[in-house]
Amino acid sequence: MRTTVGPAPVLHLRGPVLLGPDQEIPEAWVVDGRIRHQRPELLTGTEIREIDGYVVAGLADLHCHLGIGDGGGGTTLEAARQQAVTDRDTGVLLIRDAGSIIDTSPLQQQSDLPRLIRCGRHLARTRRYLRGYADEVEPEDLPEAVTREAVRGDGWVKLVGDWIDRTAGDLTPCWEAEDFQAAARAAHDAGARITTHTFDESTLPLALDAGFDCLEHATGLTDETIARTAEAGVPVVSTLVNVGEFESYASQGERKFPDYAAHMRRLRASRYDRTRDAHDAGVQLLVGTDAGGVLGHGIIHDELDEFARAGLDATTILDAATWAPRRFLGVPCLEDGAPADLLVVPEDPRSDHRALRERRRVVLGGRVVA
Repeated sequence: MRTTVGPAPVLHLRGPVLLGPDQEIPEAWVVDGRIRHQRPELLTGTEIREIDGYVVAGLADLHCHLGIGDGGGGTTLEAARQQAVTDRDTGVLLIRDAGSIIDTSPLQQQSDLPRLIRCGRHLARTRRYLRGYADEVEPEDLPEAVTREAVRGDGWVKLVGDWIDRTAGDLTPCWEAEDFQAAARAAHDAGARITTHTFDESTLPLALDAGFDCLEHATGLTDETIARTAEAGVPVVSTLVNVGEFESYASQGERKFPDYAAHMRRLRASRYDRTRDAHDAGVQLLVGTDAGGVLGHGIIHDELDEFARAGLDATTILDAATWAPRRFLGVPCLEDGAPADLLVVPEDPRSDHRALRERRRVVLGGRVVA
């Protein structure tokens, strides 16, 4: 059971309340942790707190790593909790954890933390990923590993699709086509969805052919794979802050692996064009920070700024950070009766996404937490 405390006051949200890009209502109420579109019947003497401002669903981070410390390695559960609090206080109230070294499921029982949907542990090819991060397996063991992680997670499995191949001196897929297909089949047979870390151009057709449900980073998108991704309705979780760090990765590897360094620089240089072209083609973009490990937590607004630098308008940015992730994950938004996980900001974030930085209230489960 999730921990709870005493009853919270009723909140009167004197909006507007943004239900979607083109849908709003003038006000709403929060009673017993849930949002109500009509004024409820209240007992005499009920405490009511009036809150003014634009109301929007809490932000979502669909590529986040709770339980991985700065520079790698697993954290304590308490440290993972503090990471979640840091994210929460920036307005992130929904996290899909895209791989963790430790078991973070106890955090799901803490009502003051963002809603957490876990992928379990990364699955990677032996000696083809960051040391200590992943459960490393060979192709013949991959389906069994996918099935195991599908049970351990919350309906999601994360596969590392490509990484530097030190023999080739460049990014290459970690698996053959039949391995991607076997992994997707095992996930779907277990009732889970599967996503993949992918930087390299040649990995994307393999994941799309196999029927993967989501793409992480997807820096190698081309005109052809953008069209295929849009047609298949597969969303891309962009992590543009992390992609901006590719120069440092290139510099670190340049002496031994000059082809890899040049490749990473090309991917970095094309990141804004790739993001804008994918959006223009109809690919659903979702926001992810890749916080944990290399990057610190609490950087969701830096990620939104990167979307703006790619040329996306404020409504598109807001959709990628709020409504679209909830639709994709099947999580309620601000419909009548939904859990009251929301932000109150002074200006309309559909006009300028930076309004989300100026939060008047962060409300989680009907309680003001920040």
